[in-house]
Amino acid sequence: MSETSQVKPNYNYKVVRQFTIMTIVWGIVGMSVGVLIAAQLFAPALNFDIPWLTYSRLRPLHTNAVIFAFGGCALFATSYYIVQRTCQVRLFSDKLATFTFWGWQAVIVLAAVTLPLGITASKEYAELEWPIDILIALVWIAYIINFFGTLIIRKTSHIYVANWFLGGFMLTVAVLHIGNSMAIPVSMTKSYSIYAGAVDAMMQWWYGHNAVGFFLTAGFLGMMYYFVPKQAGRPVYSYRLSIVHFWALVSLYIWAGPHHLHYTALPDWTQSLGMVMSVILFVPSWGGMINGIMTLSGAWHKLRTDPILRFLIVSLSFYGMSTFEGPMMAIKTVNALSHYTDWTVGHVHSGALGWVAMVSIGSVYHLIPILFGQPKMYSTKLINIHFWLATIGVVLYIVAMWMSGVLQGLMWRAVNADGTLTYSFVESLEASKPFYVVRFIGGVFVVAGMLIMAYNCYRTVTAPKSASVEGELALGGAK
Repeated sequence: MSETSQVKPNYNYKVVRQFTIMTIVWGIVGMSVGVLIAAQLFAPALNFDIPWLTYSRLRPLHTNAVIFAFGGCALFATSYYIVQRTCQVRLFSDKLATFTFWGWQAVIVLAAVTLPLGITASKEYAELEWPIDILIALVWIAYIINFFGTLIIRKTSHIYVANWFLGGFMLTVAVLHIGNSMAIPVSMTKSYSIYAGAVDAMMQWWYGHNAVGFFLTAGFLGMMYYFVPKQAGRPVYSYRLSIVHFWALVSLYIWAGPHHLHYTALPDWTQSLGMVMSVILFVPSWGGMINGIMTLSGAWHKLRTDPILRFLIVSLSFYGMSTFEGPMMAIKTVNALSHYTDWTVGHVHSGALGWVAMVSIGSVYHLIPILFGQPKMYSTKLINIHFWLATIGVVLYIVAMWMSGVLQGLMWRAVNADGTLTYSFVESLEASKPFYVVRFIGGVFVVAGMLIMAYNCYRTVTAPKSASVEGELALGGAK
């Protein structure tokens, strides 16, 4: 991954800086909404009897904000940075880059307005109505053109593996979004899916699980394959394994969606296919985790003193845990206990907070000094505090949800000798209340860490720059 040349390319860092800053902003917003709705589950009065502050309206806002606003901005920022550095050339089009930034922010703001108002397509992770869906498609196509255009004009003969993952994520998400969002509009704020019944459910979870598989996995693996070696100062443990990881992941993940629809009207063979593919998926996922963690071979001591590297490596541990848990939960007999319970919520957040958020945070901490011409972050101590807040917060969250989920599953399936249910739904809800309080505390820890990050990044960005650093930054494309 050589990035040295006699003449340093004039990179477009402006769009990378914009997306990096908005990653932090939207992370705080999205996670704060999550903490509010977590509190509402044990203190319902916190919706203040205002319709647009109810759990049902804010929950899709939370998921869209953390996945597409926080996660999306992190992916835009890092992919634009990685493709320029590994191809040793400026972005294909500055105008397309600018359009993707402002277009994506417009999508996020429109989501923040429409979802609390109850304007929704009622599809998981695809709630936005048709005019916003069209804007998403336009922004995404511009993103793809810019990324692959940059690959085409590259100065290097080799396409580094991070770009394989990023390119695969972009193309697949385009197909998923356009396919699942096909609808017949009846007004500017209402449309109906062109699919019906079980076909609509299958399309939704083909999209929904592969939003996880490509947006929240393949994209962030591209991030991992660049920033872990960079921060560790070591080459990727096995380049051959990274290529096997890529092809195995993209070949298998696309088939896993039906495991969301066990014991439904979906044909049984389709459910079984989704289960089998999900179980097989464990292998490439762990191959990628091992490849990332073993990159530290010969540099394990750096974990003691480098909290940024700790964020990146612990994120891989959560990735490994989530990608063991997911295939296990896809097995029908396990799913019979876990489905519709808080166990699923715990699984999602071990991936979203443990893997996606921590690898993004580590990457942003790596990027901020480079993008703003500083030798290092303002405070390593604050990064360390953030690391422990994030780690403890995630563990509190997921352990509470695992315990609540298993409790719920067992209470729901308990029957008396005469065949009647032993517990009512309300009784299971009451039993879960202590775990909801613990989840809320875990969420507060995570948001507190993000606020510390924002302060640390602000102090880094606004610190005075030396003349030599300013010159180097301008040469690297700060304009």
